[in-house]
Amino acid sequence: MTKKILIADHLHPSFKQEVEKLGLQCDDVPEISREETLKILPEYLGIAIRTKFQIDREVIDAGSNLKVIARAGAGMDNVDEEYAKSKGIYCINAPEGNRDAVAEHMIGMLLSLLNNLRNADMEVRNGIWNREGNRGWELKGRTVAVIGYGNNGQMMAQKLSGFGVKVIAYDKYKTGFSDSFATEVSMEEVVKQADIISFHIPLTNETRQLVNEEYLFHFRKPVILLNASRGEVVNTNAVLAALRSGKITAAGLDVLEIEKFPALYQQSWFNELRESQKVLLSPHIAGWTHESYRKISEVLAEKLAALMPALMD
Repeated sequence: MTKKILIADHLHPSFKQEVEKLGLQCDDVPEISREETLKILPEYLGIAIRTKFQIDREVIDAGSNLKVIARAGAGMDNVDEEYAKSKGIYCINAPEGNRDAVAEHMIGMLLSLLNNLRNADMEVRNGIWNREGNRGWELKGRTVAVIGYGNNGQMMAQKLSGFGVKVIAYDKYKTGFSDSFATEVSMEEVVKQADIISFHIPLTNETRQLVNEEYLFHFRKPVILLNASRGEVVNTNAVLAALRSGKITAAGLDVLEIEKFPALYQQSWFNELRESQKVLLSPHIAGWTHESYRKISEVLAEKLAALMPALMD
């Protein structure tokens, strides 16, 4: 039986080092193409990947000896997980590896929005000393609603605990999860109480375009919206309409419906989004720190080690 793992993307060297300690051979070929992968995949017990290409039915079928798909990241939206599991293939990921990074990034975006840091910086650099126009708002005393209370949502709540805020959390798929950092509430309570809403949910058929005009209509107060989950969770045109109407006072978006250039320039909503002083953007890097790059690989290797008895059956 094959005892080889194909590393088909750029992973931290710690993954290979730890996996080889398990007695497996790791072929580290991060520049390999999808087409090349399809040809050699039958030789491998497992494949490790980040986001280079979709692990779809074609790839899974090509891996006639595959027993594990290791996704170096938090989400599994580039893996046909249901089909893989139907073929008896284990699917593992590493949301624990970047949860600190995501939470810190989004709190950074939130503080920047509340304190007008980007605009203030630009004005000072351009000879404008406008104290009143850049007067900020304090985070303390506000209610933050965390949508999705998995690894990233929990860490967001934990990091917020020192700011004197009330954290409430809603998760459609969990109950009884209140802890010292957040109180579980219904969605009805979220729309009543939230001053800030932060999304930490996976992209599924159910969550795609979840945040639309209908969704935002129900909020009782103007909110700051934060999204570090997946861009397709949020309808950008709905967010822009809410920004124009005052329903949303500011938005911090690490992810967008369409990502990378030149594709972004072709979107009808992008020009308004980038020109809005109420929006802070980053290029899908909330979970991508120097530390998380290493931690994700370490977590993934640990999970692979735990699977070894099953893989060797």
